[in-house]
Amino acid sequence: MGPIRSSLVLSAAALIGAVWSVSPAVRAAESTQEKGAKIYCFMRSSGNDHTVSWNAAYAVIKRQGSGMFKTSPEHASVMITEAVVKDPGNFPDCGQFLGDLFGGKTQPATAATLGNSSSVSNSAEDTTRYSY
Repeated sequence: MGPIRSSLVLSAAALIGAVWSVSPAVRAAESTQEKGAKIYCFMRSSGNDHTVSWNAAYAVIKRQGSGMFKTSPEHASVMITEAVVKDPGNFPDCGQFLGDLFGGKTQPATAATLGNSSSVSNSAEDTTRYSY
């Protein structure tokens, strides 16, 4: 085996090793994303307001994330949204709450609001939502 061929084999082995070591972190991020979405959606559909549901979901995402840095609140909101949009059947009736993650209405879910998902909020955007 020539020097070029052996270096090519070593390079391929190194690439496979690098990909193999990254994939568990990606899978962990996906499960954390789904856990956060399940917590947020379950709590909202059970009648809790945005703040309580958000705090619970964000705590899980922040603490169970596998990265070196903590997940920002904005990124956690996107992660929850992506999980719900990716598999809406797994998160029934949660789509109506996703706007609250980005400054929509923050009223508690009630039977009246659950039945009227086309209502429009006139409240000003809450700029302190992610200040913690």
